[in-house]
Amino acid sequence: MAITGKDIFEELRNFVFITLGLAIFAFGWTAFLIPHELTGGGVSGIGAILYFALKIPVGITTLVLNLILVACAWKVLGRKFCINTIICSVILSLFMNIGQAIFTEPLVNDKFMCTLIGATVSAFGVGMAINWGGNTGGTDIIALMVGKYRNISYGRVSLYSNLVIVGSSYFITHSLEKLVYSMVVMFVYIVVSDVVIDGYKQSYQIMVFSKKNREIAERINNELQRGATFIKASGSYSKEESEILLIIAHRTDKVIITRIIKEIDDTSFISISKTYGVFGKNFDQLKI
Repeated sequence: MAITGKDIFEELRNFVFITLGLAIFAFGWTAFLIPHELTGGGVSGIGAILYFALKIPVGITTLVLNLILVACAWKVLGRKFCINTIICSVILSLFMNIGQAIFTEPLVNDKFMCTLIGATVSAFGVGMAINWGGNTGGTDIIALMVGKYRNISYGRVSLYSNLVIVGSSYFITHSLEKLVYSMVVMFVYIVVSDVVIDGYKQSYQIMVFSKKNREIAERINNELQRGATFIKASGSYSKEESEILLIIAHRTDKVIITRIIKEIDDTSFISISKTYGVFGKNFDQLKI
């Protein structure tokens, strides 16, 4: 498929918004949280804890840890996801280092206000980056890898791993007050990112009506390592036999899937529905 000027423009636009989102994420951490010795979940949280203990810049730690995780996940999660993660990790590391050099003191002296502002700003930034096709790696990689081999939901793995990371900060800061504030950071971050990304554990049911469903499904299989289902159908007006492509996807895959559909058949009819209860492998476990 030939690359057009429109394709180049869209990729550049996506890159600009991903970069802006990562810059906002880094700003929230370096200007409000780190100067007060507050942390949150994910690789950035681990980086902050190591910075408090050893004064290693957060940007360097996040980059190294993400590269290690990507190396472990390369065969499991696929080449495209891992390359995307590497690019985003390098950009995020750069912004983290710049932010720490600029903000040696918190922008706001009140610790509680910094907790709320830092968590909100960083959550907004990561939400923007994910909505435009980027990611920050970290616990997302761990959760996706675990989901490949164990019937444990993405949301549960992310929550548990983040709780462990935030709880570990106490052994470095030795401050119960800072631990409580860091817990507040984590939960505010989750709530705000819920709003920005349409749900922390949000999944989507995508139904595609296209004559190129087989080609669409093949690209989804190859690029996302995600399955899809063909449903036999018949048009009530045309009386013609056809196939409906049914896809159940995590929030992080929705943008990529819709982009694939548009690239292959921009005249296709698509129905996207939010689902609040998806049970099975790589999703939530059914409890009765």
